[in-house]
Amino acid sequence: MTVTNTIDMAEIEKFSRIAAKWWDPAGPFGPLHRLNPCRLGYIRNRAIEAFGRDGRDLTPFTGLTALDIGCGGGLVAEPLARMGARVTAVDADAAAIAAARAHAAERAVDVDYRVGAVEDLAAAGLGFDLVLALEVLEHVADRPAFLAQVGTLVAPGGLLILSTLNRTLASLALGIGVAEHALRWVEPGTHDWRKFVRPSELAHELRQAGFDLVDVTGLVFDPMRGEFRLKNGDVRVNYFMAATRPA
Repeated sequence: MTVTNTIDMAEIEKFSRIAAKWWDPAGPFGPLHRLNPCRLGYIRNRAIEAFGRDGRDLTPFTGLTALDIGCGGGLVAEPLARMGARVTAVDADAAAIAAARAHAAERAVDVDYRVGAVEDLAAAGLGFDLVLALEVLEHVADRPAFLAQVGTLVAPGGLLILSTLNRTLASLALGIGVAEHALRWVEPGTHDWRKFVRPSELAHELRQAGFDLVDVTGLVFDPMRGEFRLKNGDVRVNYFMAATRPA
């Protein structure tokens, strides 16, 4: 493994302690299970548009290579593989990768899971059509350095999709106050509000890394239905951002 300046080991240790529960929808990763349909829907729609695929196809990603950075237990990597992509998934948490490999083996899903960092893949000169970093930016040690490394992993003409939390009073109240302390969806202390990133900041950093911004979409929680949904224009708490690397 290469020396990295993007991984915050204190953040990795938080998740490593509960890695065996990645696939338990009632466990500590339950909120990710709840928002996974939205995440997958957003990824699918953006990739279909970017690569000119048929939205009626059950495997629209056939022939595409995909990289899931900070993949955890594989909640996104496995569905991507089922949609036809050749998926590589990386996480610095060895316990999470062990859980991901075990789950994929049980279901005969082919994903190339690796323990490591973006620097490892960049040093190997790898490139992918679709690169994901979901709920990762708020946990890295050096976000601009991380994005610079990620930029080398997106092939020319490729698509990068990120999701993270905005640094607003709403995210402080809802993303930390409610989610961590009132509802206990995640362990208190999971997030540091100071590491949240405003869309304008992230867009600037992506342009600095050589990307063209193509979409920003908010993610909101509907308490009446108990589910997450996409909402254009509402980026007060969570949001997705998609960008392309010029061909």
